Amino acid sequence: MKDNMMKTNMTKMNAVGWFDIYVDQLDRAVEFYQTVLGCTLEAMGDPTGETQMMSFPADMSQYGAGGALSKSDHARPGPGGTVIYFMAEDCAVNAARVADAGGQVIRPKFSIGEFGWVAPCQDTEGNIFGLNSMQ
Repeated sequence: MKDNMMKTNMTKMNAVGWFDIYVDQLDRAVEFYQTVLGCTLEAMGDPTGETQMMSFPADMSQYGAGGALSKSDHARPGPGGTVIYFMAEDCAVNAARVADAGGQVIRPKFSIGEFGWVAPCQDTEGNIFGLNSMQ
């Protein structure tokens, strides 16, 4: 019964509840993401006191996941791991900001069929991230 209850609860939850993007230079990464995404990140406290964090705009009561840029001695940035996709009105607009912000567009905007469009990119820290839009 417990297994069935857990399966039922998991199907009603979003798979991602939070994300951390690890960085080496927090100020540089904040400037990059603020430029590319056109938003303002906010300082947030870490209860352990071990990590510096800057939060992306989020309303945790709404659909989707919140997250932060995190500088920690316990984790490193780099390509080849998990890819976070940021939603945009038109991902080509945001991708056009990437190079000027110090990053690299890995592949220009392309169709993923009924799921819209994506543009994979690399940030100033070496992390791979994606931009996603429906147009």
